[in-house]
Amino acid sequence: MGIYKHLIFAITLFMLSDLAESRPVSWAGGSTIMYRTNSMMSSYLFHYSPTYKYSIGAEYVNDKYFNNHFINLRSTYLLDRHNTKISQRNIYLTGGISTKTNQDFSYGIHGDWETRRIFSSFSVINKHTKEKNYTENEFQLGLAPYLGEYNDIHTWVMLKAKKNTINNDWEIYPFIKLFQGDYLIEVGSKNSHWDIHFIIRY
Repeated sequence: MGIYKHLIFAITLFMLSDLAESRPVSWAGGSTIMYRTNSMMSSYLFHYSPTYKYSIGAEYVNDKYFNNHFINLRSTYLLDRHNTKISQRNIYLTGGISTKTNQDFSYGIHGDWETRRIFSSFSVINKHTKEKNYTENEFQLGLAPYLGEYNDIHTWVMLKAKKNTINNDWEIYPFIKLFQGDYLIEVGSKNSHWDIHFIIRY
């Protein structure tokens, strides 16, 4: 299946997701800036939410493994959300197309479930490149050591498990997540490689 057929398939899935119960990816008219770095890559992502149902954006990527630099055009859609009095669950579809070649694109699913005390998440992202096709898997589990008020700095002590089908080995390591208002940072380290994720919403 060519890149354009993949794109049509992804857009169809994303449009069907509008039939599900939704919440903002950001908020309608909201923007997000993200920075992420780990042993495989570093990236800078900007995305904008035209409505409360999806976001579109561009990502500059420094691929450390394949020694490449390129830009991805990305979109994320909320497929499902479920709230209870004590918890919230979200499921998202995501996809991207690289400006590097028409053979480079990605698609996947990720989600989370949380209470005020416990956080868990997963992601499965398939990446197709000119050099190699591979899948990235990630799972997170965390505990809040205290329950903060609305404007407090909130803290999560987390454990992350990652595997890609290039190395095919699980990496499991601790990290910490801090957020307050529209700012969030995650910091961890494995085998002397930093894993950092920083987010600003406005």
